Amino acid sequence: MAQAPAELRIGTRGSQLALWQANTVAAKLAAAGAPPCRIVIIRTTGDQLQDRPLSEVGGKRLFVKEIEDALLRNEVDLAVHSSKDMPALLPEGLSIAGVLPREDPLDAVVLPAGLKACTTTDQLRAALGPSPSIGTGSVRRVAQLLKVFPGARFANIRGNLDTRLRKLDAGDHDAIVLAAAGLKRLGFGSRISMTMPLDVCVPSPGQGIVAIETRDDDAVTRACVARITDVDAAAALDAERAVVEALGGGCQMPIGALATPVDRLTIELVGAVASLDGSRVIRVTARAGRDDAAELGLRVGHELIAKGAGDILAEVPGP
Repeated sequence: MAQAPAELRIGTRGSQLALWQANTVAAKLAAAGAPPCRIVIIRTTGDQLQDRPLSEVGGKRLFVKEIEDALLRNEVDLAVHSSKDMPALLPEGLSIAGVLPREDPLDAVVLPAGLKACTTTDQLRAALGPSPSIGTGSVRRVAQLLKVFPGARFANIRGNLDTRLRKLDAGDHDAIVLAAAGLKRLGFGSRISMTMPLDVCVPSPGQGIVAIETRDDDAVTRACVARITDVDAAAALDAERAVVEALGGGCQMPIGALATPVDRLTIELVGAVASLDGSRVIRVTARAGRDDAAELGLRVGHELIAKGAGDILAEVPGP
């Protein structure tokens, strides 16, 4: 068996959330007896293109490409990503070796500081008025939320979490929509005005899951990562990524998927595809054993296609 390295080099972006993720992985690996970790910050194309929507510049793969390149060049031993940023097909020689326990996977609406939280979409509509400005750069969120807020104006918003919150509180938008997971992990959970229910907005595949990517031939690092992997989150990610694979979609497609445990052995998967104008949303729900997660995802993806999802996705322009 190969000898354990003196240290494990973790490749990551330099954002607040990315560093939280990388440091959490490092702490869990250390607690599991792995070699000490060193954080290697890698600036990605996505970090440099802050002024344009992701859908225009190549999608979220821009947040992982340079890190994956460093992994392939053996400049880092593992890469830590928000799994929703990862494309369905990974570069040859790389794969997801493990995941951390999932945080809240749903989308969250944040209102300006001082406004009261809402418990229903009716309350939220009343609070926002007929034509609010809502900050989000996600085509998936816009496509689904247009059904609830038909008069809304959606505007791209990028940058670190505190930057987005500052812009909101300064009056740039009436609300912003973010992943609840990032808000909670960085200590901003109290800013969540309302978590969007699953029947309104199906989250991005992998949302709330931290993924650890390694080289396939690095058995030592993969064995270390296996010690800290959460089996429920791993099964959920397998199912959700398989939906995207079946649909042939990328990270900036209006595709939602969420797998949740029903019991110790069974998961339920909800898949959704929405037209960009919000006029049509196709959903499929199915269950299977946790060990058949990827097969479940492919089945849900193919059922979505049978119901017309392929026609909707064909209308989505490429970057």
